Amino acid sequence: MEAYCVKCRSKREIRNPQAITMKNGKPATSGTCPSCGTKVFRIGAAT
Repeated sequence: MEAYCVKCRSKREIRNPQAITMKNGKPATSGTCPSCGTKVFRIGAAT
């Protein structure tokens, strides 16, 4: 799964993805960028 990295300014593959639920109950995926280590986040169910 890919997410947009704000620091790299491009889409990157998520390292150590974790399925989470946001406060409003919607699913999301959180992890880190493999090149710079910044936290990346993607809203929506993991596919």
